[in-house]
Amino acid sequence: MLINRLFDRGNGEGPFPRMVIAPMTSTGPITTQRIVAFIDIGTNSIRLYVVRISPDCSYTVMSSQKEAVRLGEGEFETGIITQAAIDRAVMVSGRFVELARSFGAQEFVAVATSAAREAQNRYDLLSRLRHEAHLDVQVISGREEARLIYMGVAAAFHLEGRQAMIVDIGGGSTEIAIGGQQAYSYLASVRLGSIRLANIFFPGGSEKPVGKALYERIRDHVRKEASGFLRQARERPIDQVIGSSGTIINLCDISARLYHPEEPGRTVLTVHDMKKTIAHLCSLPLPERKKVPGINPERADIILAGAAVIDTFAEELGIFSIDVTQRGLQDGLLADYLSRMAGYPLLGDLSVRERSVLLTGRNFGINEYHARTVSKLALDLFDSGRDTGLHAMGERERELLEYAGFLHDIGSLISFNNHHNHSYYIIRNSDLLGFEPREVLIMANIARFHRKKLPKRREQDISGLNEPDQGIVRILSLFLRLAESLDRRHAALIDRVAFTIVDPQVAELEITARGDCQFESWGVENEEKNFERIFARQLCHRIVTEEMPGDHGLPGESEVTGTPGPWL
Repeated sequence: MLINRLFDRGNGEGPFPRMVIAPMTSTGPITTQRIVAFIDIGTNSIRLYVVRISPDCSYTVMSSQKEAVRLGEGEFETGIITQAAIDRAVMVSGRFVELARSFGAQEFVAVATSAAREAQNRYDLLSRLRHEAHLDVQVISGREEARLIYMGVAAAFHLEGRQAMIVDIGGGSTEIAIGGQQAYSYLASVRLGSIRLANIFFPGGSEKPVGKALYERIRDHVRKEASGFLRQARERPIDQVIGSSGTIINLCDISARLYHPEEPGRTVLTVHDMKKTIAHLCSLPLPERKKVPGINPERADIILAGAAVIDTFAEELGIFSIDVTQRGLQDGLLADYLSRMAGYPLLGDLSVRERSVLLTGRNFGINEYHARTVSKLALDLFDSGRDTGLHAMGERERELLEYAGFLHDIGSLISFNNHHNHSYYIIRNSDLLGFEPREVLIMANIARFHRKKLPKRREQDISGLNEPDQGIVRILSLFLRLAESLDRRHAALIDRVAFTIVDPQVAELEITARGDCQFESWGVENEEKNFERIFARQLCHRIVTEEMPGDHGLPGESEVTGTPGPWL
């Protein structure tokens, strides 16, 4: 992959600075924030991603844009990109460059895929992009495209030892990657895309319904063209299928609107629903197809060609459902860029969830030392509470408490007053990768109730959760409140805490401290009524003072120990 670096003005080549391509081996250390624009010139659309990247590898997406240009329209029969398509691509790319520069973009990473790599006149396209749009573009291979898509998609899913097959149906080709959380085992690119197949089977376009015989001819072509991939895939363990293309996303949107209107934002496409959707779309002429709820009208003429690809894959490989994601090549470009930064290798050892939570916290400037201290103490309370029978929650809930504890003060960036409410909003609306929506909502509510009043039973403020999840929030919020009380001065004076059961009516909290902790003791006393209301037991506490060898000042980060995840 190549980076396009901006040179200074004054080179006499128009109003914009010239961008040249330099080989990218490592971005090296970043000492200040930088703004990078990622541009993906695909067969159907051009996408822009403008990202502000910080020295600690956290990042903020400043703009995300997409424009359909149909670069590959008519190309796959002749091998030539039409001048009209080149004109559209140059115009959109130029506007995206201007937009990225308005955000202060200092570097551009631009790639082109299937339409450009197969075109006999691709150098005409690249030359015009360089001189008119002021953008240098690298044409990447199909396998490199599949690798980048894998990086972008796998970074968002919590695979937990599972092997996933990632499928991206583009306009000219379909990319497939099979792998786990950290590495892929198989990459492929096959010449099957929605525009390519539409050009072959609907030459000149078609306004008519798509008959069963014609649709089966498309599927037969897909089987033949993808025979090598299908043979390889049958020999590999696949636990999950993830679809990341516009075709699959749109099929999921249509299926959700037609068959699951009670589930807005649904991200699972069952093969049963997909086949019903395809049959419905085939039965309609193009003008009526454009009116189907959930469909992208700009895709209505090519969606059935693309649908035949995933439909055939599902049948040949025994797939029953597909998890659908908006992530794709542009996210892979960003992930690849981050992976080459000097500070990223350590982050690469973390799970998707750990990395996402850590970078989100850093993006909002949290006090990591206090966050780690509180999270560790909350886990002590959770573990000893489970050991003594106060609750029967498992590792999933423990993990959510750990992450909510780390992010509980994230809303302080907006305002300390009512920062618990700001924390709720930020967590709920952040792009926390690897989490289910339910899990994000639980974490957001735990952070929301870490101060002020705890929610009562059937509290309207947490009505977005079912009753069992509301119970989880009440208990975990209490543990977080106690942990926060035990670090009121952000001084990490409490080394460890543990519940013991004195009798059926009383629980005792043993607090091992590094010195005087009167403020922390008062904080625990303030939570005694909440504890009794939730656990139907009185809470008492005692403090054990532990003399630490050597310096009695604040401990270093290595002294914040316990049994949290390795990222803490």
